[in-house]
Amino acid sequence: MRILIAEDDPILADGLAASLRDSGYSVDCVATGEKADCAISMFEFDLLILDLGLPRMSGLDVLKRLRERNQDLPVLILTAQDGVDDRVRGLDLGADDYLAKPFALEELKARVRALARRGPAGKPAPVEFGRLMFDQAGRVARVGGDVLDLSARELALLELLLLRVDRTVSKAQLLDHMCEWGEEVSTNAIEVYVHRLRRKLESAGVEIVTLRGIGYRIRETTPP
Repeated sequence: MRILIAEDDPILADGLAASLRDSGYSVDCVATGEKADCAISMFEFDLLILDLGLPRMSGLDVLKRLRERNQDLPVLILTAQDGVDDRVRGLDLGADDYLAKPFALEELKARVRALARRGPAGKPAPVEFGRLMFDQAGRVARVGGDVLDLSARELALLELLLLRVDRTVSKAQLLDHMCEWGEEVSTNAIEVYVHRLRRKLESAGVEIVTLRGIGYRIRETTPP
């Protein structure tokens, strides 16, 4: 799951990013509304954590432009403790949830997990495929009740394949989903992650198929 944090307080942004990375998410940060608007129009994210008090374009304007483009990206807005009017306007413009500052990191992570369970536009996230049970919010995959030992990158790879179960996923899309800005990850590394994940899914009744020159697709090998 890839998250964009739009927050102009560098200490808060760094703390949020570190905490979410520890939970297995890929996190990118921007400090202005213009950069947030540019990022979400050019890249694919699974969640936007949006401070309403951004410079150079307000968080409300970022949210408005996002919804005008008909993007169904889940949005968690951050507001000042006394910003009731802003919270109401944010929810009316299409935000999915809000937190008033100051807040506890554990509460924020719980709200992130709740939004992940809902998926885009409130749709349930895919959680079952073959004998595989994948909890997108809890960041855990199970086969027959047993937890699979997957790295954060392997979880991100599995997540994207399951979210696009009827489509082929290219290496470029995998890189975009799994990696943060500035990370140096080669397409050869993607092949390594696919190989490792493929071995770990052997007992799950699913397999990752390579379509040479195109990408990858996940499919069932046994009836559900």
